[in-house]
Amino acid sequence: MWRIGRLARMTGVSERTLRYYDRIGLLPPAAVGRETGYRWYGAAELVRLERIRGLQRLGLTLRQIGEVVDAPDADLPALLADTVDALRRDIAEKTAALAAAEDRLAVAGAILPQETAVGEWRMRVRRIQVDHPAELAAACGEAPEALLTWLTGEPDGGFAAAFADRSGDVLTLPARRVVRAIVPPDLGLVPTGRELFGWLGRNGLAVSGPTLEERLTDEDGVGVTVLEVPVR
Repeated sequence: MWRIGRLARMTGVSERTLRYYDRIGLLPPAAVGRETGYRWYGAAELVRLERIRGLQRLGLTLRQIGEVVDAPDADLPALLADTVDALRRDIAEKTAALAAAEDRLAVAGAILPQETAVGEWRMRVRRIQVDHPAELAAACGEAPEALLTWLTGEPDGGFAAAFADRSGDVLTLPARRVVRAIVPPDLGLVPTGRELFGWLGRNGLAVSGPTLEERLTDEDGVGVTVLEVPVR
């Protein structure tokens, strides 16, 4: 029999971890001194600890290990399949986060685009054709709640647009995958749009429909503009 300190030195597992395993019922000692409170471990506990460590290396959580540490090996593959799926999702998420961070380091920018899914939206609009973005303000009159532009990048000549108008025609935007960006107050729409299209290109995303420019106002009257670009 070995005291907890000896087991810790033998296995490289800290005494604090061994006490935690005891507390959660994962690795109780073989015996506990009635007067001293010393924990004593034997060969069976050593074997169990090594199995616990092996299962940890396979990516299982302590909760999962508690469920299978005493189960037959035949029960392990099903749990491992779920673990592999979870690890793959985790790797994909971390890979995407790494790419986003590297892009941010490489290209200084004022926006932090977010990719998300949005539902169908029916709205009434008035369609227009303009030769330059500067013409939009005059064509739309007072700043509309929503503006659509059929652009795939920085405009090169005329392009179609539409703005929210309760007396206009019904337009249905289908459920779609979009990249969304908040327009910084000190940047403006045109530079934000240019930066957003550049971000899409660097991330291999293609524009799949009209860009939506939506103006939102909170209860305090503070407004913000949101750009949404549908992508594929």
